Amino acid sequence: MAVDPVPADLLYRACDLAQFDFATTAELEDHGGLVGQERVLEALRFGASIRRQGYNLFVLGPDGAGKHEAVLRFLSGVALRQRAPSDWVYVNNFDTAHKPVALELGAGTGRTLKEGMAHLVDDLKATMPAIIESEEYQNRRQSIDEEYQEQQERAFEDLRTHAEAEEIALLRTPAGFALAPVHDGNVLKPDEFNKLPEDERKRIEGVIQSLQKELADTVEQIPGWQKEHRQRIQALNREVAEREVERAMRELRTFFDGVAPVKKWLDAVKADLIENIGMFAGGESTQAPQAMLALQALTQGQGGGLPSSDPFRRYDVNIVVENSESARQHGSATLKAQDLADAGGYIGGGAPILYEDHPTMANLLGRVEHMPQMGALVTDFMLIKSGSLHRANGGYLLIDALKLLREPLAWEALKRAIRRRKVVIESAGEYLSLISTVTLEPDPIPLDIKIVLLGDRYLYYMLSNLDPDFGELFKVAADFEDEIDREPDNELLYARLLAGFCREENLLPLDRSGVGRVVERSARMAEDAEKLTTVLRPIVDLLREADHIARSEGAIAMSASHVDSAVDAQIGRADRLRERSLEMITRDIIMIDTEGERIGQVNGLSVLSMGSVSFGRPSRITARVRMGLGSARVMDIEREVALGGPIHTKGVLILSGYLSGQFLPEIPLSMSASIVFEQSYGGVDGDSASSAELYALISALAEAPIAQGLAVTGSVNQLGEVQAIGGVNDKIEGFFDICMRRGLTGDQGVLIPAANVKHLMVRQDVVDAVERGMFAIYPIEHVEEGVELLMGAPAGVRGPDGHFPPGTIYARTEDRLAAFADNQRRFAQRSDDNGKRGA
Repeated sequence: MAVDPVPADLLYRACDLAQFDFATTAELEDHGGLVGQERVLEALRFGASIRRQGYNLFVLGPDGAGKHEAVLRFLSGVALRQRAPSDWVYVNNFDTAHKPVALELGAGTGRTLKEGMAHLVDDLKATMPAIIESEEYQNRRQSIDEEYQEQQERAFEDLRTHAEAEEIALLRTPAGFALAPVHDGNVLKPDEFNKLPEDERKRIEGVIQSLQKELADTVEQIPGWQKEHRQRIQALNREVAEREVERAMRELRTFFDGVAPVKKWLDAVKADLIENIGMFAGGESTQAPQAMLALQALTQGQGGGLPSSDPFRRYDVNIVVENSESARQHGSATLKAQDLADAGGYIGGGAPILYEDHPTMANLLGRVEHMPQMGALVTDFMLIKSGSLHRANGGYLLIDALKLLREPLAWEALKRAIRRRKVVIESAGEYLSLISTVTLEPDPIPLDIKIVLLGDRYLYYMLSNLDPDFGELFKVAADFEDEIDREPDNELLYARLLAGFCREENLLPLDRSGVGRVVERSARMAEDAEKLTTVLRPIVDLLREADHIARSEGAIAMSASHVDSAVDAQIGRADRLRERSLEMITRDIIMIDTEGERIGQVNGLSVLSMGSVSFGRPSRITARVRMGLGSARVMDIEREVALGGPIHTKGVLILSGYLSGQFLPEIPLSMSASIVFEQSYGGVDGDSASSAELYALISALAEAPIAQGLAVTGSVNQLGEVQAIGGVNDKIEGFFDICMRRGLTGDQGVLIPAANVKHLMVRQDVVDAVERGMFAIYPIEHVEEGVELLMGAPAGVRGPDGHFPPGTIYARTEDRLAAFADNQRRFAQRSDDNGKRGA
């Protein structure tokens, strides 16, 4: 059952440069699509085209896979073919000022309405004063004023005449009108009046009382006369203003003739202008109209009110969504997520695409801002600010799912908007009933949008399991592949992808050797010689750093040496912990043997990940055995002290299953064993050390020494089959580095699962050592193969007689277990005999 080492040519799959017919990537066209992501493309096509409720998208995949850029690139092409959505504006509600009106306008016409209203006000400001100051208007106004004055004077003159006939004077005083008796044309003083005979005084008092009643009746008519006067003035103003306002509005009305909501609002504007035409001439009529004054009175000091004394502000137009050509100058077909965030959004030729980098509740739904004024917070319709749902309406809104879930109330607010199919501006304080500020209640805006959430797979499945609304609102999942097959066609596509990165990042082109080395590095990142990673962020970072090195050397293209230097620099910058670990092992602070033999002791391999860097580290695994009482028990010391994870614990339990099925099938096992990772002070998880633990246990049972120049990785099942594990390259290199520092002997190597051979992409120095015969990598399919390599003796196969061949490792193991069982029976018998004698 001899196992041959893996040949050196299978340890690293080099890229075949002969397949490339270019000198540098500058000769290649960009690859405009997604390499190896056909499933994602199909999901995006479906999600973007179906117009049913709830068919929003969740794009899931690993961090660094370029999800944002890929989705933006795809949607850019789709959006260009779609119709530009409507503009939306908020305008004053002349009937109920705290409920601004939302108007939907054709794309690009919101600015037309705003500028038209500004021109209308300016026009009236110029023409109305001239009309009001004209001779015709002034004459008619003077005539009305004179009639009003004459009416008052006539009434008081009649009263005065009546009073004089009764020898009573009608006097005008600062406090109003007064009646006093007269004698010989002179008003009697109080002392003179008191000297009159009593009958005369009573007569005069009676007359005065009668005249006072008549005076009171006349005074009571004054408000009515004033009202009639105002109405006549207003009628005159309306007559004069209606003609002028209609003239000024004619062009604006014609432009929006087919838009019923705008036509209705313009009618309200006309009525308000006519009603308040006096403000164009100044004076008392320049105050805000009654509806808005009522709002100010209601909300003063409570968050509402008018932030400006400008009476013409109510005719302004607040554009909250604008899809004019000037608003579409952001972005390009190769737009990146950061560019989109910096620009505040992207609007192509048609539907808008927006990336919300900070998805708070206010940033999604919009908000009503307030301004301090005289110690109070006031607001009006011009302080309504749009949210990303408004700006992306009719198009696509991209949101990072994790950022969204981190913002209080934002996730629920987004779901409400999707379910309602309209955007209702609400604040967090109002939603939680924390404040009772009376503020604006803007009209909701209908919502027609595709929401695209981007996140990792864990987040997607967590939401699917925990939020019942999620499956109803996000029915389309676009799942990015982590890797693609490493085939000649895909390697050429990868080269085109690298060419595109170089152009986007303004980097030097790659020559063929540089492309080949990046492809090889991609396979190493994928931990599979037959795959290429689609996690592109580390690849782009590598290109940037290789470009920096190449430029510093004055090169005109990046070659393999520049890529190698960039990789070495990346490792070197994050290599402190690995170097520290190697130093502690080579100085024998952490005990790892790389020569000699030990019973019940084996070198297991693990991987430590520190940020973006991972490295392999050997660990000593030991096992001790003795007779057990009752049944076989393998104690996992890591689990007993709560340092072992559940997967590691599962691996240890599998060992018991293998031992029970392999040895003494007819006799209960009576064994007590303990297994531990020596000098391990942190958590241990994963089952990649289960085969090493099994070798240590068999060695302890058979009392067969294990060669310490070999290290082991691989999980094992109950049938003894060795299964693939992750991080195989790092694990091999981790043990190789220790052996290299202590000096290669030619007897050192690593046992790996045979299924991991296709994943090998080890460093060149490891390949060189294997070629010289100084290091070996053994592919193991079954535990018996590993036993023979580690212990230098046949494992043994159970023969027809039911026994293993004498002298084999398994025969020695079974003999030891049988001895444990026999001793356990004798021990139990002695205990029973002693118990009977004692009775």
